[in-house]
Amino acid sequence: MKRSDLRGWRILVRAALGAAGLIFACAMVFLIMQLSGKNSLAQENRGAVPLLSQSALTDGGIIDLNGWQEGDVRYQGVHYRYNKDIMTFLFLGIDKMEEVGPVEDQLDGGQSDAIFLLVLDPHKKEISVIGVNRDTMTDVDVYNWLGDYLNTVTLQLCLQHGYGDGAQVSCERSREAVSKLFYGLPINGYCAINMGAIPQINDAVGGVRLTALEDVPRTDIKEGDEVLLRGMDAYYYLHNRDTTKAESARRRLERQKQYISIYAETVMASVKANLTLPVGLYRIVDKYMVTDISVNEVSYLATQVADYHFDTDHIYTLEGETVMGERYEEFYPDERALYELILKIFYEEVE
Repeated sequence: MKRSDLRGWRILVRAALGAAGLIFACAMVFLIMQLSGKNSLAQENRGAVPLLSQSALTDGGIIDLNGWQEGDVRYQGVHYRYNKDIMTFLFLGIDKMEEVGPVEDQLDGGQSDAIFLLVLDPHKKEISVIGVNRDTMTDVDVYNWLGDYLNTVTLQLCLQHGYGDGAQVSCERSREAVSKLFYGLPINGYCAINMGAIPQINDAVGGVRLTALEDVPRTDIKEGDEVLLRGMDAYYYLHNRDTTKAESARRRLERQKQYISIYAETVMASVKANLTLPVGLYRIVDKYMVTDISVNEVSYLATQVADYHFDTDHIYTLEGETVMGERYEEFYPDERALYELILKIFYEEVE
């Protein structure tokens, strides 16, 4: 073999080894991200259980304590136990267009116009989504403009995020309020996104095609139209509502549910081909987002949920009644229906 040929082979071998090393390094980084994400999520799930067993809705009378554990529930003759492996995340859509930044005071955190719980069940390999009406009347912690706690009163749930810094403080208070509404449900993480990021999230998957459920104020979108939502149209579809009409928040929630189901199906299909897509979406909205879910956790979750089942049958909303308050609409959830929904999604029957 000529010296020039030998030199060429050495260059090829070095290049191949370098490429293999780069691939190996990338694989190791990805694996470390997954393991780090798994461990941190496991630490978030501290073993707490909802306080359903302390509710007046549980069965009275004598309970057979054989096989009974703390936190178990007996309801309508059935023994239930909380699924401690389940992971629950709170997602909030905040009524701000700009990137996340400093606020003027502790009353300027922004209202949460969209409130959803994303539930991952590793036992059933299922994803469930619970949409919560923004006008749900519940305990809200009220603060003054300096951030000093004043009182806890019954207000619309969307207002809780406003009492804070528009960032971590607002999100932590919102998580606490939602958790209390769901009988102390453990929530593993939160993600609040200023709704100005919606066009970017939407267009990152090529847009969302759907049939409009109703006329959308300040747009040309009419009920029954087949539309491909791109750019600001996606924002308008998810955000705008006619406040002069009764239950406009509930109808907008139906639009949000519809959009989420189609968007989720699109993302789930894409993730199977590209596990890095969720991380890419994470980085797209980074400046608009406040979250305690790390990139490592997103990477781990992407690998876990790629084969999970999700469809419109797994999107739920709270049952209840909307009434007109002194100034704004108020939604009062049906306590029994909420109780039974928690049992259905977060608990398992004990044989």
